[in-house]
Amino acid sequence: MLNLKPKILTIFLARRFLSGLGLVLLIISGIIFAITFVERLPAYDSAISAANTAYISLLAYIPIFLPLAVFMGTLLTSYNLIRSSESVIISGAGLSPWQKMKPFVITAFLIGVFTITVINPYAVSKGANNIGIESFELADNAIWLREADKDGSFIMRAGGISQTKGGGLSFTGVSVFIQDKNSTFQQRIEAKELMLTNEGFFIKSAHAYGAAGLPHDIKDWHRAAQTNPANFLERNLKPDQVSFWRLPKMIMNMAKMGMPIRGHLIQLWTLLFLPLTLIAMTTLGTAFSQTRERRNFSFGGKFSIGIVVCFALYFTMNVFGALGTSGALPTILSVLLPPLIITAFAATWIVSFEAI
Repeated sequence: MLNLKPKILTIFLARRFLSGLGLVLLIISGIIFAITFVERLPAYDSAISAANTAYISLLAYIPIFLPLAVFMGTLLTSYNLIRSSESVIISGAGLSPWQKMKPFVITAFLIGVFTITVINPYAVSKGANNIGIESFELADNAIWLREADKDGSFIMRAGGISQTKGGGLSFTGVSVFIQDKNSTFQQRIEAKELMLTNEGFFIKSAHAYGAAGLPHDIKDWHRAAQTNPANFLERNLKPDQVSFWRLPKMIMNMAKMGMPIRGHLIQLWTLLFLPLTLIAMTTLGTAFSQTRERRNFSFGGKFSIGIVVCFALYFTMNVFGALGTSGALPTILSVLLPPLIITAFAATWIVSFEAI
């Protein structure tokens, strides 16, 4: 039996895994970036702006395609080890599939931790400078805002939104409806742009219609606001537009206000259990790469079958997520069950293979 130092072998296998995963990530990222860049190019004045938006979108997609990339990276690394006969040498040193898998699992776990604690907040912070209507949960394909006080209510419908350099929000295609405290219609305002700052709502120029329906122009319209740009974004952004570090506090605040939080809980658990999901996909990749063939290893066949299975698992995870969002399953179980089932299935497969 060969005498290989465990630390040296662990570092060697971890480096091989990182190189295989890096190649897969480079290919997947390149495809996603190219598609997003071409899709956004007609909407921007320059290719640099379109490339920047594609880069931000790519960062946001990383937690989504990372489990697939880890699975494919595990397959590719295992194939390279078998093809170069290094797998035979490692097995000859007395290492079981579990011991060979350990560096892959540790590396995948660390990548998951780095993704949720660093990459996700960075992606959200970059995306915050490009807030658009696609970042919000919409009703009637528009953004709605309602405020009520002792004098009446303010209802706004906007067709677009962007963030200004000063931190305010600019709403476009705006219709404002103002009612008194008895919910009696008082005024409708049609404006190209409405600004929301910490000081309230501002409209430079607009057309206003009174209760009688007669139009008149207004200039420099202002109204005090109970909301501000920061808490408006917190209440209305999609769950994946909020960073991992801000989600817990945001969920507690939304629960106090009686707002639906299941979507945000799903996002929180998905990020929190991402390292576990990567471990599950690493275990599954190891199970798929099990073979006793030293030559003529059918990597293409196993790789193709593995991709099909991986997409099936991705679909299954989405089904569990939908069950959690609808309330059919507790949110934590809808996220936690898929990686646990995958790990149990893959571990059983490896044990069965060793027993043959």
